Amino acid sequence: MAEDIPPGWRAVLDPVLATPEARRLGGWLKAEEAAGRQVFPPRGTRLAALAATPPDTVKVVLLGQDPYHGPGQAMGLSFSVPRGVRVPPSLANIYKELESDLGLPRPAHGDLTAWTQQGVLLLNAALTVEAHKAGSHAGRGWEAITDAAIAAVAASDRPTVFVLWGSHAQRKAANIPALDDGRHLVIRSPHPSPLSAHRGFFGSRPFSRANAFLEAQGRGAVDWRL
Repeated sequence: MAEDIPPGWRAVLDPVLATPEARRLGGWLKAEEAAGRQVFPPRGTRLAALAATPPDTVKVVLLGQDPYHGPGQAMGLSFSVPRGVRVPPSLANIYKELESDLGLPRPAHGDLTAWTQQGVLLLNAALTVEAHKAGSHAGRGWEAITDAAIAAVAASDRPTVFVLWGSHAQRKAANIPALDDGRHLVIRSPHPSPLSAHRGFFGSRPFSRANAFLEAQGRGAVDWRL
């Protein structure tokens, strides 16, 4: 796994990848696949979020729980699916809020790659999942790796926006001491899933709030159009 880490993240993640826990994760994933279990996203895309957004370019961290577990959905970016794949319900609600917040039309596709190219780190807490089993790779070792990535961004002197949708993302971020030191903007709201979006996600205006903060800090707004 260490050889797959994008160059910009190596200084941050190499110490974590040298631990026994990380080595066990790599061995466990290989064993799962050797046993015939489908693991999403496919090899070569599991670190796509890190590859797309180097640490010195991060303006916004959009934290998810784990990849989509349906065939063809997961692409290594939280909440994103490849073009041609039906937009999942949570992403459809994100698009509704995007339209309400900024007046942007709802995209016909679910590919969020354009956001990553502007410094939006679309990171999940766990970077793999077994087919049709949400949360199945939680607690297997990914969390130490993604915690280290988030902590490195939070420790930077660059003001950053952390968007935490749902209790899982908020609990994970609670482990990062630098997150609430006043340097960054932390946006907390319910998850955009159909079960919780009406409890405060809708109307939370995360996109305009993020841009107002970034512009005030001289970092430049994100163009959220897709």
